[in-house]
Amino acid sequence: MESKNAFVLEDKNPKAPVHLLIVPKEPIKNLLEASPALLGEMLNLAKLAAAKYGVDESGFRVVINTNEEGGQHIYHLHMHVLGGRKMKWPPG
Repeated sequence: MESKNAFVLEDKNPKAPVHLLIVPKEPIKNLLEASPALLGEMLNLAKLAAAKYGVDESGFRVVINTNEEGGQHIYHLHMHVLGGRKMKWPPG
């Protein structure tokens, strides 16, 4: 699944039964460098992917880690979509 500027893939090390990544096609370091238009496009892909993977009605979480203290380990912007189980709060 993809849009003009981003694509969806399954996480290779899932933290939930459904763990997807929404990744921009162009290299962007993190959320702070992303345009509002790209972020909207990525959120729309998250919504469509949640429906495709059957977690839209039961619920899902969208996460963007930003910089070291925010838990970012890969410095190419990406959005996590997690679902298929009850999420805990606080997350970490």
